[in-house]
Amino acid sequence: MPEPKSRRIILVARPRGRPQFTDFRLEEGPLPRPGDGQLLLRIALLSLDPYMRGRMDDVRSYARPVGLGEVMVGGTVAVVEESRHAGFAVGDVVLSHSGWQTHALSSGEGLVKLDPAVAPPSTALGVLGMPGFTAYAGLLEVGRPRPGETVVVAAASGAVGSAVGQIARLLGARAVGIAGGPGKCAYVKDELGFDVALDHRVPGLNERLAAACPGGVDVYFENVGGPVWDAVFPLLNEHARVPVCGLIAQYSATAPFPGPDRLPVVMRQVLTRSLTIRGFIEREFAALRPAFQKDMAAWVAQGKVRYREDVVEGLERAPEAFIGLLEGKNFGKLLVRVSAL
Repeated sequence: MPEPKSRRIILVARPRGRPQFTDFRLEEGPLPRPGDGQLLLRIALLSLDPYMRGRMDDVRSYARPVGLGEVMVGGTVAVVEESRHAGFAVGDVVLSHSGWQTHALSSGEGLVKLDPAVAPPSTALGVLGMPGFTAYAGLLEVGRPRPGETVVVAAASGAVGSAVGQIARLLGARAVGIAGGPGKCAYVKDELGFDVALDHRVPGLNERLAAACPGGVDVYFENVGGPVWDAVFPLLNEHARVPVCGLIAQYSATAPFPGPDRLPVVMRQVLTRSLTIRGFIEREFAALRPAFQKDMAAWVAQGKVRYREDVVEGLERAPEAFIGLLEGKNFGKLLVRVSAL
């Protein structure tokens, strides 16, 4: 009988612009065995997120880059296959950060037990996990929307943006979502309940956004950058707040952006309109996690916050799916099903 194998996807080259399949390699090796105090995890679900593009570059950032020859990073839902740890039993379902592989050894540090009877385990990687918390913390701590204000959300059909707009509505604000394609816009408007959904792929976004925001924009939740930022910026009201969560349109840039230097214009408006533009990483707001878990779990259970998952099958498809994510091809929270729960 053949020995069971483990598979993993490692980073083998730094991308020059858009990631390529050749930047990754699928490897196979013997199944690791846990020592005393360790667990063997079988990965069931892998989360794919835009931040991973930044981790592929060897540049200064909020987290160290993935080393060449190392497993690509990523949040996972896993099942305990073997346990030599008193705190975990075979069959436990856990949230881990095991990355792009089928199996991983763990000391138990950082693992969070999940109860599938309380919520689908996949939500720990989405609406009840890091993306949901990013939306919650960024909007409440940086955006601080008030009833009646207008909140514009980029990438509004994605895991973070969809939650931002729905939370804004729950707080009494008006939510305007920007997404790519008629299907995503219909989802944002009809299923998620945004007040307006605009397709950034249709010409005339600047004019259509201005018409949708006749009183200007009070909060802009930035996930994209590029032309979407260009459309929003002139509409920012005095004392507007801009939580900067992501800049996916710029992650694969290889050269300075064309055109004149617009930083002086931006800084002048920051001054004269008293704008707050604040980049953030969700871990900065760790003290909010208990409140988030309570609020978001209730909103999801009550149907006040809805979510969508885009699941691809098989670890070997992770590079393709990830490249597609950077191009906006996913629809909802992107997950890879590595094995059955």
